Amino acid sequence: MLQVRNLRASYDGVLALSKVDIDVKPGSLVALVGGNGNGKSTTLRAIAGLNKVDAGSIVFDNTDIGKVPPFDRVGLGLSLVPEGRRLFGRLSVQRNLELGAYTRSDKHEIAESIEEMYTTFPIIKERRHQLAGTMSGGEQQMLAIARGLMAKPRLLLLDEPSWGIAPKFVTKVLDTIQQVNAKGVSILLVEQNLHKALAIAHYGYVIQTGRIVMEGTGSELLNNDDIKKAYLGGL
Repeated sequence: MLQVRNLRASYDGVLALSKVDIDVKPGSLVALVGGNGNGKSTTLRAIAGLNKVDAGSIVFDNTDIGKVPPFDRVGLGLSLVPEGRRLFGRLSVQRNLELGAYTRSDKHEIAESIEEMYTTFPIIKERRHQLAGTMSGGEQQMLAIARGLMAKPRLLLLDEPSWGIAPKFVTKVLDTIQQVNAKGVSILLVEQNLHKALAIAHYGYVIQTGRIVMEGTGSELLNNDDIKKAYLGGL
């Protein structure tokens, strides 16, 4: 579904990504993990079209989308849930969901999708008339994912979904991500919480200083001695 090859990107002349290769197969949940500042979010934003790419290719569903504007990538089936959620805080939960469907025109189908989101995320159904900015971090993250799904994506890009939320909500969010994937939505998950991300991923990539330094199934990476020493405290 997604092939990223030899991706290079820089900021103010400083190389941020160097020859990044990533594959996402249809129906899979793929994790891109690594420490803070190593290029995870830059990679995701490049795929979404929000960061300029110096070289390399991004092929989605056999189409090179490297020069496709970000809003058109949404129409092709790519949806990004950004780091920090970026909700419309002064609008209601319901209105945030409606805005997530801006590429769609059938009002009946949009209404059905909203009800589907309320079934998948019952906690936001309870808050449907509440202003998004007044909810807890975990509730906001659920809404952000639901809003991303309102575009009916085939590939959902999730940037640090555990960022800024209480530990008790992290597990709930990751469980929900698995549920979404089980319904057939492919997912590329960027996450600093390496252990939790690889525990639910079918496949994973480890990025360090802008390069992919290791890859394998989630269980293979979790059981790798080098990963344990570098990221899991030697456990």
